[in-house]
Amino acid sequence: MTKLFWNVLKVSPAIAATLLSANSVLANEVNEQATSVASLSQEANSLGQVTSVSQFSDVQPTDWAFQALQSLVERYGCIAGYPNGTYRGNRALTRYEFAAGLNACLDRVNELIATATADMVSKEDLATLQRLQEEFSAELATLRGRVDALEARTAELEANQFSTTTKLKGEAIFSVSSAVGGAAGSGGDIVENTTFSDRVRLSLESSFMGTDMLQTRLNAGNIFQNNVPGGTGTNMTRLGYDVGNAATANNSVSIDKLNYAFNFGEKIRVKIDATGAELNENVDVFNPDFRSSGSGALSRYGRFSPIYRQAGDGAGITVNLNPQGPLTLSAAYFATGRNDAADPSNGEGLFDGSNTIFGQLAFRPNKAFNVGLAYARTYQTANDVNLFGSTGSSIANGILPAPIPNVPVVSDNYGLQASFQPSSKLTLGGWVGYSKVNNQVGPQDASIFYWATTLAVKDFGKEGNTLGLIFGQPPKVTDVSNLPAGISNPDDNGTSYHIEGLYKMKLSDNILVTPGVLVILNPNHNDNNNAIYVGTLRTTFSF
Repeated sequence: MTKLFWNVLKVSPAIAATLLSANSVLANEVNEQATSVASLSQEANSLGQVTSVSQFSDVQPTDWAFQALQSLVERYGCIAGYPNGTYRGNRALTRYEFAAGLNACLDRVNELIATATADMVSKEDLATLQRLQEEFSAELATLRGRVDALEARTAELEANQFSTTTKLKGEAIFSVSSAVGGAAGSGGDIVENTTFSDRVRLSLESSFMGTDMLQTRLNAGNIFQNNVPGGTGTNMTRLGYDVGNAATANNSVSIDKLNYAFNFGEKIRVKIDATGAELNENVDVFNPDFRSSGSGALSRYGRFSPIYRQAGDGAGITVNLNPQGPLTLSAAYFATGRNDAADPSNGEGLFDGSNTIFGQLAFRPNKAFNVGLAYARTYQTANDVNLFGSTGSSIANGILPAPIPNVPVVSDNYGLQASFQPSSKLTLGGWVGYSKVNNQVGPQDASIFYWATTLAVKDFGKEGNTLGLIFGQPPKVTDVSNLPAGISNPDDNGTSYHIEGLYKMKLSDNILVTPGVLVILNPNHNDNNNAIYVGTLRTTFSF
């Protein structure tokens, strides 16, 4: 052990610590050591200098290294122990502990040399030091070269780093899809035509205090909804990652999200959205395997309950309160519509235009079970009526023929969502929702109902892959009351069923390939419409 310290005694303390740190970095790169630097540093800081080997409660005269320890402690005074009076000689030596002991010995030897205490440092010891330095000169030169290389690499990274506060995250989607079956409402068949589309997102995420985040996201794509003309004739076939309609989805770049999130105390998280607000981004939607547009369900309806689409690309604030225990309370207010909050026109703006007030109580008694009750009260002007974010029938969303046509409406929306994970590889989930829509001009109102169930099987076929199944009924108008005389009831006269199967294949940490099939029975809740089948292959690159 004495030789171990003497091998590098001619190296200054600063260089020795640097060499040890450099070796540690290189070892981590090769061996991927699991021990954290923080814990090692904490151990090193806990070492205490001793003046007698008898101070170690776990060192006995019968130990084979007793004489070496006694010499280093009592002759040079450069052995450190732990605050509890132990030396722990039978455990592995960490680099930080070695650096601490080496530094103590170097300091002591330098002190002895400076005070010319020849009796303490013999000529034989100095000769040994010189011989060891010459013997290990090649190894020391190699270590110095590694340190120089690491310093050069560090300097280059610091000079060319993007930002000290901002991270860049990206996602690119390539999508091939084709639909067959009957075009809803047209009486004919879909014109079969395979499409190849894309969507790209770049997100700049900046943190100024470590617990906050400013997000600025750029978005471009040409994946548009499968609607007429030349499409399926229904929003029920919309993909979960489309970017709008054929007129706007032209790969033009826009800032589709701008928000800032921060902690207000230890239990409150606040998020302020300037544009692109989405409830599903801000609160739990109880569908962890399918909620993402890039790596979740292929369909729009299959991602989460339509109650979370009430915000609709708006601006506003979300507050999540998570006290100790299984309960989480969420509340939000949004001016809905991408430009409504910034519009000073009469009937628009932050409070006078379309808006949503949202609240949710989530209960998670354990890791396996999670359930939430949600409520949203939404006001939509006559030009903004789209009750469920283009999921469900045209009638349910207020698109002609609307349940309450061409007038502003207020809707009270109620949702129950849950997920159950009986094992690490199986997740069951689902949601049910009910909405009451009221005409703000006359006495008419409408009732709308929807539900869905989901199943995710993880590591199916291969570790990292996920098999998914989704089945449900998109939003359907079940009743319209108080209609004026002579106007027929525009209820949906049938029931559509959403059937979706997908298989997420993880090729690497950055590439996910998802083939799947979407089947819509009785599209637009019309029993006279033939079923529609949509086959899709989505490839998602994330970086």
